[in-house]
Amino acid sequence: MEMENLSNPYFIEKLTTIEVKKRSINELLKAMANTAYQGRALGEVYSIIVDMIEDPDVVIFMGLAGSMSTAGMWKIVKWLIDNRYIDVLVSTGANISEDIYEAMGFSYYKGSPYVDDSELLKYKIDRFYDVFASEIAYRKMEDLIKEFICMLPNGSVYSTAEFLYLFGKYLTNRNIDSIISAAYRVKIPVFSPALVDSGYGIAAILASRDSNHRVALDMVRDFDQLIEIGRRAVKMAAIYIGGGVPKDYINLVTVAQTLLAEKEGLKDYYKSLEYVVQITMDSPQWGGLSGATLEEAVSWGKVAPKAKKRVVYVDATIALPLIVHAIYEENIKRRNTPDFGWFFEHLEQSDFKQF
Repeated sequence: MEMENLSNPYFIEKLTTIEVKKRSINELLKAMANTAYQGRALGEVYSIIVDMIEDPDVVIFMGLAGSMSTAGMWKIVKWLIDNRYIDVLVSTGANISEDIYEAMGFSYYKGSPYVDDSELLKYKIDRFYDVFASEIAYRKMEDLIKEFICMLPNGSVYSTAEFLYLFGKYLTNRNIDSIISAAYRVKIPVFSPALVDSGYGIAAILASRDSNHRVALDMVRDFDQLIEIGRRAVKMAAIYIGGGVPKDYINLVTVAQTLLAEKEGLKDYYKSLEYVVQITMDSPQWGGLSGATLEEAVSWGKVAPKAKKRVVYVDATIALPLIVHAIYEENIKRRNTPDFGWFFEHLEQSDFKQF
C-alpha cells in the first residue's frame, strides 16, 4: 500500500474517523475534536472550556445573548452559576427576565413559525419563532419586577449589577428560583448593559407612570465595576453565547486595562482574554461585532495572541446542552473561585434588609 509523504510539514496530526460505539457525551465531543468542520470546532470549544475551568487563576465571564431562556436553556445557565463554573454573567435583559416567567410557574409551549400571527395576537399569544407564551402571564412577570422597583428608595441610583443583586435577593425570599436568584445565593455579579431593552424597561416605565416611583441605572458606574473585576483578576476568560452587547461589554474590559495602565505610565500593557470561546451563527463578513472573529479581537488587545480560542458556528440550543452535560459527566471541578464579597458588601447594609 502506498503511503503519504510523512515528511510534509503540514501532516502533523491525523484526523480520526468516528466509529459508532457506546460512549458518553464527553467522549463523543473529544472524538469530534479529531474530525473536521464544526464538529471539530465543537469538540475544541469543549476542551478549551475544560481548560479554563481547571485553571485556578482565572475569572470566567459569560456573555449571554439571544433568546435562550424561552428556548429552554436558562436552567443550564443557572446550573453553571450554582456550581461556580462561571464567575461573572453579562446578559441581555430578556434572558434574565424570561426565565423568571417560567420560574413563577408559567409555561412556554411548543409552537410553529407557520401560523397566522394575527390569530395569535387575538388570543394574546406571544411568539418566539417556534415557541408560544401567554402575553397575560408575561405581564404578570413584568408586574413582579415593577413591585420590586417600587420597594426600592424612590430616586435611587444603581449599577445593573447592584440592581440585579437586590432583585436576586428579592426573588430568593419569594422562592422564585431563577438565574439572578442563583447568582445572588453564590454571590456572583450579573451585569445587563441593555437591561431596559426587556421586561425590566416596561416594568420601570409602569412604576414611573403608575406610581410616580423612579430608579435610575448608572451605566458608567456599571462599566467601572466590571472593569474593576478585570483589574483584580489574575487571568480572564470568556464564554460567549451569541454575540451582541454582552460580548463587547466583556471585550472592552480588556481594552480599558490597557488605557488605565497608560495613565499609570505603563506602555503597551495588555491584559487580554487568555481563554475564549464563542458559540454563534453570526459570520464575520458583515463587519459587526457579533460575528467578528477572535483573531480580529487580537488586533485590539482583547484576546491574547497565544490565547486558547475557538468559535463554533452552531445553534447554541444544540451546543450548550452537549457541552454542559459533558462537564457534568466528567465531574470537572473548579480549583479556585474568586470572592466577590468586596463587590456586594455595601448592598448588605441595613437599608436593604427589607428584601
